[in-house]
Amino acid sequence: MLLLLAASPLVMLAGFRVLGVDGGKHTASALALLPYAALAGFVLGGLALLLRRWWTGAVVLALAAGLLVSLLPRLTPAAQPVAAGPTLRVLAVNLYYGHADAERLVELVRAHEVDVLNLLELTPEAVPRLAEAGLFTPLPYRVLRPGRSGAGSGLVSRHPLRRLGLARPALLAQPSARVSLPGGRGVEVVAVHPVPPTYSYPDWRDALAGLPATDPRGTARILAGDFNATLDHAAFRRVLGEGYRDAGEETGSGLTPTWPEGLFPPPVTIDHVLVDQRLAVRDYRVFDVPGTDHDAVYARLQLPA
Repeated sequence: MLLLLAASPLVMLAGFRVLGVDGGKHTASALALLPYAALAGFVLGGLALLLRRWWTGAVVLALAAGLLVSLLPRLTPAAQPVAAGPTLRVLAVNLYYGHADAERLVELVRAHEVDVLNLLELTPEAVPRLAEAGLFTPLPYRVLRPGRSGAGSGLVSRHPLRRLGLARPALLAQPSARVSLPGGRGVEVVAVHPVPPTYSYPDWRDALAGLPATDPRGTARILAGDFNATLDHAAFRRVLGEGYRDAGEETGSGLTPTWPEGLFPPPVTIDHVLVDQRLAVRDYRVFDVPGTDHDAVYARLQLPA
């Protein structure tokens, strides 16, 4: 009975994952821990076999193996589309109510020649601190929507920006803009930040559903920021199904955690750079930023010729 009770969360999570549903705020939160559940399943299944609970052990190991199979693509680099156009370097970071270390951000921007920086939880007080640190020298163009209590967001760029309205209105600001690259090329970028499902599951789901699909005949699009979702959430996979690929998964880093800084709750991958299927992902990295509980996510992308 104890083994069956211990196995029930694994069975529930596997069922939700297979059925493609997130349930509610509690189950959506639990789904973020699916990689840990798969590892626990192997331990639990092995224990059941040692205790000669053959059916329990076999079922639990089968479920754990199935979950492991779903995780393996995140550890293997994928083939990239043919692309010989301009390079675009994107960085996104949750500023944790504007408290992230501004000097560290500027250091990352300069060291990695970032072209577009998405800022989440951008407060009115954070904007002058970023300016004082010199952020707007390499990235002079900006579309900023600062707000209180983590509601603000913004985009800053090395290249000219034209404000757009690609994402449907949500509780937190999700600004978007067209980046005009040298030579007349352009790309559209959205700073993504839905509320956590634990705060409001319907608003989290609706904010993800309100993100724009790619336009195969139009300008390439990039979604980057704090999605408060992992690749195991059905709502997130539906966004991918609109023509995007996850830069972390594409480079074999799809399980690299981005939040939180400590060991509790268990670190999960909720910050992402999603790219139009026409773009090639040449590099992806996760950087520590003092002053925030999120890591920054970086992707070097190449547009088609």
